[in-house]
Parts: sequence; C-alpha cells; structure tokens
Amino acid sequence: MKLLDIGEVAERSGVAPSALRYYEEIGLIASAGRKGLRRQYGAATLLQLSLITLGKAAGFSLQEIAGLFGQDGRPDLPRDQLHARADALEVQIRELTALKDALRHVADCPAPSHLECPKFQKLLRAGSITAEV
Repeated sequence: MKLLDIGEVAERSGVAPSALRYYEEIGLIASAGRKGLRRQYGAATLLQLSLITLGKAAGFSLQEIAGLFGQDGRPDLPRDQLHARADALEVQIRELTALKDALRHVADCPAPSHLECPKFQKLLRAGSITAEV
C-alpha cells in the first residue's frame, strides 16, 4: 500500500495540514504512520476527505459527519439523514430564491422611495424589521 505524505494529501484534497491533524485528533481520519515527523496516510483517506468536504458543504457538523463512516472508516451513509438534509436544503433554497427575487425587485423598483414600495414593505415584514416612516 502506497502511503501519502501529509503535504501530498493536503495538496490533492485541498484540505490544510492543520485541518488534517484536527480531523485525525477527533477521529475522522487516521494516519497510517509517520515518516520522520510527517504523518503518512493511505489512499482511502482522500475518499474520506471528499466525503467530509461534501458533508460540510451540505451543512453537517463534524460530529454528524463522523456518523457517516462505519467502524472501519468506510462510508456508511444513513439515507434517512441524507434525505432529511436534502429536504432542509430544498426549503432553504426556496427561501433564498424568494429573498433574492425580492432584493432584485427592490434594487430595480421604480417607486420614488424604497419605503413606498409594497414589495420592500413585505420584505421588511418578512424579516421582522420595523421601519419608521
């Protein structure tokens, strides 16, 4: 088995060496040994780091991401959790799309003042922002 130096893993994965050391400290990845003072990792670590990066992008905490790996460090993806996260992202996407559309309208609104724009007023109410007129 070819081992990869921590610098090579960092370069190939885009994950900083300090993050690699932290992930190892909390048990997300494991080094296969050391060469001098430098940690060495197996090639499977690159797959694990891809899953960690994907999990973080999806909004999972590092603790939740740890649950995505089985006892042997291989992926053990809980489909129900993935469906729940996808559903939550779908809601967030709809909310952000509505906010984006409202902001674009306000930016291009022909009303003399933003406070006179009904869509802007609706945006303020939706954000629980009160404006004194």
